[in-house]
Amino acid sequence: MQHRKLYAGLGGMVLAGTVAVAGIQASSATESQRPAAAPGGVHLKADLDSLNDSGADGHVHAEFKGRKAHVRIKAHGLAKNLPHAQHLHFGKEARNECPSVFDDANNDHRLNVAEGVPAYGPILKSLTTTGDTSPESGLAVDRFPTTPKGVEKYSRTINFAPGAVLKAIKNGKGVVVIHGVDHNGNGKYDFDGAGASELDPNLPAEATDPALCGVLR
Repeated sequence: MQHRKLYAGLGGMVLAGTVAVAGIQASSATESQRPAAAPGGVHLKADLDSLNDSGADGHVHAEFKGRKAHVRIKAHGLAKNLPHAQHLHFGKEARNECPSVFDDANNDHRLNVAEGVPAYGPILKSLTTTGDTSPESGLAVDRFPTTPKGVEKYSRTINFAPGAVLKAIKNGKGVVVIHGVDHNGNGKYDFDGAGASELDPNLPAEATDPALCGVLR
Protein backbone atom coordinates (compact mmCIF):
# COMPACT_ATOMS: atom_id res chain seq x y z
CA MET A 1 0.00 0.00 0.00
CA GLN A 2 1.24 3.47 -0.80
CA HIS A 3 2.52 5.88 1.86
CA ARG A 4 -0.38 7.69 3.49
CA LYS A 5 -0.36 10.78 5.69
CA LEU A 6 -2.04 10.35 9.00
CA TYR A 7 -3.11 13.55 10.71
CA ALA A 8 -3.04 13.43 14.49
CA GLY A 9 -5.70 16.08 15.03
CA LEU A 10 -5.39 18.62 17.82
CA GLY A 11 -1.67 18.18 18.22
CA GLY A 12 -1.10 19.02 14.53
CA MET A 13 1.31 16.11 14.30
CA VAL A 14 1.72 14.34 10.95
CA LEU A 15 2.84 10.77 10.76
CA ALA A 16 3.60 8.70 7.68
CA GLY A 17 3.82 4.97 7.31
CA THR A 18 3.64 2.14 4.87
CA VAL A 19 0.90 -0.32 5.68
CA ALA A 20 1.08 -3.91 4.59
CA VAL A 21 -0.99 -6.55 6.33
CA ALA A 22 -2.14 -9.89 5.04
CA GLY A 23 -5.77 -9.90 4.10
CA ILE A 24 -6.19 -6.13 4.05
CA GLN A 25 -6.61 -6.01 0.28
CA ALA A 26 -10.10 -6.57 -1.08
CA SER A 27 -10.87 -10.13 -2.06
CA SER A 28 -11.23 -10.74 -5.78
CA ALA A 29 -12.78 -14.14 -5.24
CA THR A 30 -16.44 -14.65 -5.93
CA GLU A 31 -18.92 -16.56 -3.85
CA SER A 32 -21.83 -18.78 -4.83
CA GLN A 33 -24.55 -17.11 -6.85
CA ARG A 34 -27.38 -15.47 -4.94
CA PRO A 35 -30.84 -14.31 -6.05
CA ALA A 36 -30.95 -11.12 -8.12
CA ALA A 37 -31.85 -7.87 -6.39
CA ALA A 38 -35.38 -6.55 -6.59
CA PRO A 39 -36.02 -4.12 -9.48
CA GLY A 40 -36.77 -1.27 -7.06
CA GLY A 41 -33.35 -1.46 -5.43
CA VAL A 42 -32.07 -2.81 -2.13
CA HIS A 43 -32.19 -0.91 1.16
CA LEU A 44 -29.80 -2.03 3.89
CA LYS A 45 -29.25 -0.73 7.41
CA ALA A 46 -26.75 -1.32 10.18
CA ASP A 47 -26.58 -0.33 13.82
CA LEU A 48 -23.00 0.63 14.62
CA ASP A 49 -21.91 -0.77 17.98
CA SER A 50 -18.94 0.30 20.05
CA LEU A 51 -15.64 -1.56 19.91
CA ASN A 52 -12.64 -1.00 22.21
CA ASP A 53 -14.81 0.84 24.73
CA SER A 54 -14.98 3.80 22.33
CA GLY A 55 -18.35 4.85 23.78
CA ALA A 56 -19.57 5.67 20.27
CA ASP A 57 -22.70 4.54 18.45
CA GLY A 58 -24.31 5.18 15.11
CA HIS A 59 -26.32 4.00 12.13
CA VAL A 60 -25.65 3.27 8.46
CA HIS A 61 -28.16 3.29 5.62
CA ALA A 62 -27.21 2.05 2.15
CA GLU A 63 -29.54 2.26 -0.82
CA PHE A 64 -28.38 0.08 -3.71
CA LYS A 65 -29.55 0.72 -7.26
CA GLY A 66 -27.75 -1.52 -9.68
CA ARG A 67 -24.01 -1.06 -9.23
CA LYS A 68 -24.32 2.12 -7.15
CA ALA A 69 -25.01 2.54 -3.46
CA HIS A 70 -25.82 5.76 -1.66
CA VAL A 71 -24.26 5.37 1.79
CA ARG A 72 -25.25 7.54 4.74
CA ILE A 73 -23.61 7.34 8.17
CA LYS A 74 -24.56 9.13 11.37
CA ALA A 75 -22.38 8.48 14.40
CA HIS A 76 -21.93 10.06 17.83
CA GLY A 77 -19.36 9.78 20.59
CA LEU A 78 -16.29 9.35 18.37
CA ALA A 79 -12.95 10.90 19.31
CA LYS A 80 -13.45 14.64 18.84
CA ASN A 81 -11.84 16.61 16.01
CA LEU A 82 -9.85 13.62 14.79
CA PRO A 83 -9.95 11.83 11.42
CA HIS A 84 -11.68 8.46 11.32
CA ALA A 85 -10.85 5.95 8.61
CA GLN A 86 -13.93 3.94 7.64
CA HIS A 87 -14.51 1.05 5.30
CA LEU A 88 -16.95 -1.48 3.94
CA HIS A 89 -15.46 -4.92 4.51
CA PHE A 90 -16.19 -8.28 2.92
CA GLY A 91 -14.28 -11.54 2.63
CA LYS A 92 -15.22 -14.88 1.13
CA GLU A 93 -13.39 -16.66 3.94
CA ALA A 94 -14.44 -14.22 6.67
CA ARG A 95 -17.37 -14.67 9.05
CA ASN A 96 -18.77 -11.37 7.70
CA GLU A 97 -19.71 -10.14 11.16
CA CYS A 98 -18.34 -7.81 13.81
CA PRO A 99 -15.52 -9.08 16.03
CA SER A 100 -15.96 -9.87 19.70
CA VAL A 101 -13.69 -10.27 22.72
CA PHE A 102 -13.01 -13.81 21.55
CA ASP A 103 -11.08 -12.34 18.59
CA ASP A 104 -8.55 -10.71 20.95
CA ALA A 105 -5.79 -13.13 19.93
CA ASN A 106 -3.03 -11.67 22.12
CA ASN A 107 -5.28 -11.16 25.16
CA ASP A 108 -4.34 -7.51 25.59
CA HIS A 109 -8.00 -6.53 26.11
CA ARG A 110 -7.96 -4.51 22.89
CA LEU A 111 -9.08 -5.41 19.36
CA ASN A 112 -6.74 -4.27 16.62
CA VAL A 113 -7.38 -4.27 12.86
CA ALA A 114 -5.67 -7.58 12.11
CA GLU A 115 -7.56 -9.35 14.90
CA GLY A 116 -10.82 -8.14 13.37
CA VAL A 117 -10.10 -9.32 9.81
CA PRO A 118 -11.26 -12.95 10.38
CA ALA A 119 -14.63 -11.53 11.45
CA TYR A 120 -15.24 -8.67 9.02
CA GLY A 121 -12.86 -9.53 6.17
CA PRO A 122 -10.55 -7.28 4.12
CA ILE A 123 -11.47 -3.83 2.85
CA LEU A 124 -13.84 -3.83 -0.09
CA LYS A 125 -14.51 -0.07 -0.21
CA SER A 126 -12.88 2.88 1.53
CA LEU A 127 -15.69 5.24 2.55
CA THR A 128 -13.78 8.41 1.76
CA THR A 129 -15.33 11.84 1.39
CA THR A 130 -13.77 12.48 -2.05
CA GLY A 131 -11.72 10.67 -4.65
CA ASP A 132 -10.80 7.02 -4.78
CA THR A 133 -12.82 4.48 -2.78
CA SER A 134 -10.67 1.40 -3.39
CA PRO A 135 -8.75 -0.50 -0.69
CA GLU A 136 -5.67 1.51 -1.76
CA SER A 137 -7.25 4.49 0.02
CA GLY A 138 -7.62 2.54 3.23
CA LEU A 139 -5.43 5.00 5.15
CA ALA A 140 -6.02 8.17 3.13
CA VAL A 141 -7.01 9.88 6.35
CA ASP A 142 -6.99 13.35 4.79
CA ARG A 143 -10.04 12.13 2.80
CA PHE A 144 -11.95 10.55 5.68
CA PRO A 145 -14.38 12.41 7.96
CA THR A 146 -13.20 14.31 10.99
CA THR A 147 -15.61 14.58 13.88
CA PRO A 148 -16.28 18.00 15.39
CA LYS A 149 -17.87 17.39 18.79
CA GLY A 150 -17.46 13.67 18.14
CA VAL A 151 -20.23 13.62 15.54
CA GLU A 152 -20.01 12.25 12.00
CA LYS A 153 -22.52 12.89 9.21
CA TYR A 154 -21.49 11.17 6.00
CA SER A 155 -23.20 10.86 2.64
CA ARG A 156 -21.71 9.57 -0.60
CA THR A 157 -22.62 7.41 -3.61
CA ILE A 158 -20.19 4.52 -4.12
CA ASN A 159 -19.71 2.51 -7.32
CA PHE A 160 -19.28 -1.27 -7.24
CA ALA A 161 -18.13 -3.81 -9.78
CA PRO A 162 -20.83 -6.26 -10.91
CA GLY A 163 -20.62 -9.85 -9.75
CA ALA A 164 -21.05 -12.23 -6.87
CA VAL A 165 -19.33 -9.96 -4.32
CA LEU A 166 -21.85 -7.17 -4.92
CA LYS A 167 -24.66 -9.72 -4.63
CA ALA A 168 -23.21 -10.89 -1.32
CA ILE A 169 -23.19 -7.33 0.01
CA LYS A 170 -26.81 -6.86 -1.04
CA ASN A 171 -27.63 -10.10 0.75
CA GLY A 172 -26.30 -8.96 4.12
CA LYS A 173 -22.61 -9.86 4.11
CA GLY A 174 -21.07 -6.38 4.18
CA VAL A 175 -19.57 -4.97 7.39
CA VAL A 176 -18.98 -1.25 8.05
CA VAL A 177 -16.08 -0.42 10.39
CA ILE A 178 -15.07 3.04 11.64
CA HIS A 179 -11.56 3.35 13.10
CA GLY A 180 -9.88 5.69 15.56
CA VAL A 181 -9.95 5.42 19.36
CA ASP A 182 -8.38 8.00 21.68
CA HIS A 183 -7.61 5.43 24.38
CA ASN A 184 -5.95 7.84 26.80
CA GLY A 185 -8.33 10.75 26.13
CA ASN A 186 -5.66 13.36 25.41
CA GLY A 187 -7.26 14.65 22.22
CA LYS A 188 -4.82 13.20 19.69
CA TYR A 189 -3.62 9.92 18.25
CA ASP A 190 -0.34 9.10 19.93
CA PHE A 191 1.74 6.15 21.10
CA ASP A 192 0.99 6.65 24.80
CA GLY A 193 -2.56 5.31 24.53
CA ALA A 194 -1.94 1.83 23.08
CA GLY A 195 1.54 1.78 21.58
CA ALA A 196 2.25 1.23 17.90
CA SER A 197 -0.19 -0.06 15.33
CA GLU A 198 0.24 -3.66 14.32
CA LEU A 199 -0.05 -2.45 10.72
CA ASP A 200 3.07 -0.30 10.91
CA PRO A 201 5.30 0.56 13.91
CA ASN A 202 5.42 4.19 12.74
CA LEU A 203 1.67 4.59 13.31
CA PRO A 204 -0.10 4.82 16.67
CA ALA A 205 -2.57 2.04 17.35
CA GLU A 206 -5.11 4.67 18.41
CA ALA A 207 -5.42 5.79 14.78
CA THR A 208 -6.16 2.32 13.41
CA ASP A 209 -8.02 0.49 16.19
CA PRO A 210 -11.70 -0.07 15.30
CA ALA A 211 -14.18 2.12 17.17
CA LEU A 212 -17.53 1.12 15.62
CA CYS A 213 -18.83 -1.87 13.67
CA GLY A 214 -22.11 -2.95 12.09
CA VAL A 215 -23.38 -5.47 9.52
CA LEU A 216 -25.50 -4.15 6.65
CA ARG A 217 -28.73 -6.11 6.50
